[in-house]
Amino acid sequence: MSFRVDVLEGARIALFSLRANRMRTLLTTVGIGIGVATLLAIVGIIQGMNKSFSEQLATIGSNTLYVSKFPWVMNGGWWEYRNRKNFVQADIDAIRQQSPYVAAIAPSVGRLFDVSYGGQQLSDVRINGTTSEYLNIGSFKVVSGRFLTEVDDSVTRPVAVLGADVVDALFPGVSPLGQSVRIDGRAYQVVGTLSRLGKIMGDSQDNTVIIPFKTFYANFGRQRPFSISIALKNAEDMKVAEDQLVGILRRSRGTPVEKPDDFSINRPEMLAKTYEQLTGALFGVAVGVGLITLLVGGIGIMNIMLVSVRERTREIGVRRALGAKKRTIILQFLLEASTVSAVGGALGTAVGLGTAKVLSLVTPLAATIQPVTVLAGVGFAGLVGLLFGIWPAARAASLDPVEALRYE
Repeated sequence: MSFRVDVLEGARIALFSLRANRMRTLLTTVGIGIGVATLLAIVGIIQGMNKSFSEQLATIGSNTLYVSKFPWVMNGGWWEYRNRKNFVQADIDAIRQQSPYVAAIAPSVGRLFDVSYGGQQLSDVRINGTTSEYLNIGSFKVVSGRFLTEVDDSVTRPVAVLGADVVDALFPGVSPLGQSVRIDGRAYQVVGTLSRLGKIMGDSQDNTVIIPFKTFYANFGRQRPFSISIALKNAEDMKVAEDQLVGILRRSRGTPVEKPDDFSINRPEMLAKTYEQLTGALFGVAVGVGLITLLVGGIGIMNIMLVSVRERTREIGVRRALGAKKRTIILQFLLEASTVSAVGGALGTAVGLGTAKVLSLVTPLAATIQPVTVLAGVGFAGLVGLLFGIWPAARAASLDPVEALRYE
């Protein structure tokens, strides 16, 4: 008898046996299904979070450097960063004049204030003071009106460009252009509105009002330090441009050779790397939980298969007496075990996909499951059944036909 015939015969007997013990098959399948569903749902959530975060990072520019007193990812030393020397206009001028890689450069200073219009008020809006070049940094667009101009900044005009959240809250259904919003008791004429950017790590980028840099300091004082946003001509020059900026800023700020840098150059990849480290640990825990669940399901399959071997000892004896080879018996029980596991994997995949979809609809988590993840889940479930079915199959094939026929 050929191997193909052995497989077909084994599959037929395996399916017959599974149908004959529906409840046992169902319970075993559920065990594997829970493991696969748990694994897929958690992996889907993590993959969705990673995709969402990557999209959010793209909104702050892939060719942009942000220079400030504080690093975006701090490992202690807050007071050390706090006591660093503030940036001055000469630092911006030095970068603009000495670096050939810079396409746009703008200072940026911010503070939270309540913003009101008519009887409406929006709390804790970030008021950002900057210059006209800021429009060329990052990925936001002006959707109505205009952005700040050099004249706005030079004559400290009280004008403002509103983020999408501010527009929605204070001007629902009407154009804010030409109207005046009040910030800390002062009126600012709205000259433009911005496209919606969304959130980064839960913080809305649209809850903002942009005003001229000099207007900010004229109205709110010069106590707050500013940072410097820089757009490069080419993203490929990021590393060499960053190295050059370090030298320019150290000379401009008079940093002694023996002293470390008294500023931080931040890139979006820094946030991405930190985020990947966090989700990587979570991913490892999730995979561990899923594998443990599948291991428990595999042990259940082995237990059920051992019971099945004992119950069908006489059947095995008859088949061996009629000429069935050991490999035929092994194939039969391996097919039974792997079929149960694969069916459980398929059901678990359906439940996992459904759970991920529901979570996407009812929570902010944008769960996403890649096709390769589905294939890996089902394939691994089948492999678990195959591995845990080896011992029962080998035990069934090793039975002595005479002793098996005498078994009561």
